[in-house]
Amino acid sequence: MINQSFINEAYTYASYRELLDNLLQQGKTTGTNQSESMVNYATLNERRMKKWDKIGKITPELMDKLMSIDQKMTWLVVTEGWCGDAAQNLPFLNKMAELNPNIDLRFVLRDENLPLIDAFLTNGGRSIPKLIALDSELSVLGTWGPRPEPVQKAFLENKVSQERTGKEFTEYLHLWYAKDKGITLQGEILAILDVWNQKLQLLPVQAD
Repeated sequence: MINQSFINEAYTYASYRELLDNLLQQGKTTGTNQSESMVNYATLNERRMKKWDKIGKITPELMDKLMSIDQKMTWLVVTEGWCGDAAQNLPFLNKMAELNPNIDLRFVLRDENLPLIDAFLTNGGRSIPKLIALDSELSVLGTWGPRPEPVQKAFLENKVSQERTGKEFTEYLHLWYAKDKGITLQGEILAILDVWNQKLQLLPVQAD
């Protein structure tokens, strides 16, 4: 399913952002649902991504960890332009990847790659964004997503309790992201990088 040709054809962060910009100029977003509400979500998400592109900061501890990675890995992210969680997290993933040329960050659209997301379901659902970390042989090191654990827990609890309406939970979600400033995401990536790095160290050394 995932081979080098697939990775090469996937979007870079720059080309993904360009895709979203071009679609919005046409009054569209990614995916098959082109309703007014979905396009409105995509418009809001564009603003969120621009904000974090501009003001998002990577913690010194995570920065050191990322810069210490000495073997190549690919971070393949399954996403869509209308996804609010993607807009809040992708700019930080990009800032992380920019710190080390050994990390190749790529993006694919969920609705164009359903067999892929179906291999990485979250509680049986096609939740995004989903980060799939791959080694140099494109074997899976691990995954992250679709959102930081505190809000994922709140999402699952609200799904049962229905304490908040969909609109109310969305407002709560984005307020949480605004206050958190990417810190929880970075803590989670910092923790799983240790696991991914351990797996990388088990790979045979490749000659240049």
